[in-house]
Amino acid sequence: MVKAKRWIQIKPFEGPASLDNFKLIEEELPALKDGEILIEALYLTVDPYMRVFPKRVDDTPIGQQVARVTESKNAAYPVGKLVLAMVGWRDKTVLHPDQDNPFYVTRFAPKKTLSQIPDVGDFPSSLYLGILGMPGLTAYFGLLEKCRPKPGDVVVVSAAAGAVGSVVGQIAKIKGCTVIGSAGNQEKIDWLKSLGFDHVFNYKTTTVGQAIKEFAPDGIDCYFDNVGGDYALTVLDSLRPYGRMCCCGQISRYDTTQTGPIKDLIHTIMINELSVSGIMVYSYSENFTSAQQEMANWIKEGKLQYRETLFDGFTKLPEAFLEIFKGSSAGKLIVKA
Repeated sequence: MVKAKRWIQIKPFEGPASLDNFKLIEEELPALKDGEILIEALYLTVDPYMRVFPKRVDDTPIGQQVARVTESKNAAYPVGKLVLAMVGWRDKTVLHPDQDNPFYVTRFAPKKTLSQIPDVGDFPSSLYLGILGMPGLTAYFGLLEKCRPKPGDVVVVSAAAGAVGSVVGQIAKIKGCTVIGSAGNQEKIDWLKSLGFDHVFNYKTTTVGQAIKEFAPDGIDCYFDNVGGDYALTVLDSLRPYGRMCCCGQISRYDTTQTGPIKDLIHTIMINELSVSGIMVYSYSENFTSAQQEMANWIKEGKLQYRETLFDGFTKLPEAFLEIFKGSSAGKLIVKA
């Protein structure tokens, strides 16, 4: 028998998450049956959606990992092969490559537990949890399919130094747009400027309304929303006629049980003929490889850059998860097992 470790959530979130919400346990894994494989995590992702995804107490938190096959009874998955696995916060897992994902709920997660790492270039495998994985693909499809930017458009990106926002802004620049982003400290602001953002402001000292008045007094064309709340309402009011808004995240609301103020948004949307859309990236899964290839080419050409913040050790998963909501790290947060 192989001994494995996994994290469980031992109590529901009530307000901000804390280390007390999680517990590390050990378990013995069964021997492999024909067709099954044993995988061991190399890198694990932590993402804001883990805060709100439906789960039961004592369940393992949802999440994808880059893993290596360490034992196999499946000829298509030899020992040493790298895979992407939606198995949550586990260091070792026994599974059949064809099994359905237990977290699968229509468009909210991949249908299969296991997926292949695409052959789009020689990149660190951790990137398939970041810029070449779910966050990067969310940025790609959310901006290009939902916001539909045109050369000369003014694009606003909230939480712009995050794993999604930083990619959105760069793709918008590739498409010939003027990009305005917000971040919470000077280090992030400097990084975003180095990525080519035209204007970056500190949302802690400058409101988004003030920033738009200064940088886009005639209004904006596209808004990629990672924040929600009053910030999103203000930007929506600043969209020009036929403007587009992609609703991707609500990080300003995740740690609170209170609802925000209700506003007559329908009138604003109607009179300006706005397009407001949500993004669930797995709706585009059939087009993932072509999108990853295009982004890989942009990386090779130096048009698309990334940053990773690594936490070292499987035991650091809860700490890395909490770091998301502190807002002190830029780029993609990843745990190296």
